[in-house]
Amino acid sequence: MGEILDELERQAMKLPLRERSELIHRLIVSLDGEPDGSPEEIAKAWDEEIARRIADMDAGKTQWIPAEEVMTRIRNRIQAAKNAHES
Repeated sequence: MGEILDELERQAMKLPLRERSELIHRLIVSLDGEPDGSPEEIAKAWDEEIARRIADMDAGKTQWIPAEEVMTRIRNRIQAAKNAHES
């Protein structure tokens, strides 16, 4: 399976950006199914979610975490996962 995956990746990386984007979309849809709603409805839902989160931040309902700290946490998790996989 690893060889097939490597070959698929090599072939995919040769595709123009637009076709790689389409391939990514198709793969994600194959995992998650088609999104509910039209692109406009999805964009509206995201706009509403963003506004809700901003309002929560402004009201002090959420805790701010500096980006540097978030990135450090993510890097640590990735490294831990790599270390666990290598063991």
